[in-house]
Amino acid sequence: MAKKSMIEREKKRERLAKKYAAKRASLNEVIHDQSLPMEERFKASLKLAELPRNSSATRLHNRCQLTGRPHAYYRKLKLSRIMLRELGSFGQVPGMVKSSW
Repeated sequence: MAKKSMIEREKKRERLAKKYAAKRASLNEVIHDQSLPMEERFKASLKLAELPRNSSATRLHNRCQLTGRPHAYYRKLKLSRIMLRELGSFGQVPGMVKSSW
């Protein structure tokens, strides 16, 4: 189980990323528009730098929904390999059968 502080920190990052997504997208659009004057694009990049760092989508890290484990994460199921194996053993994952020999 991951530390609760790390799980909560990740949740905070998700909230911030969602909150500032539209503003970041519009500023990035201005920055990458070559037809605009350089000064305007530079001002947009300064505004983008003023936004909170944790509002960037690249700072998000995938975590298991049940345990918060950050490594060995299956995107499709939103679970770590350990929980996938455990739930598969108990028949909780539809279509998955754990083989044993």
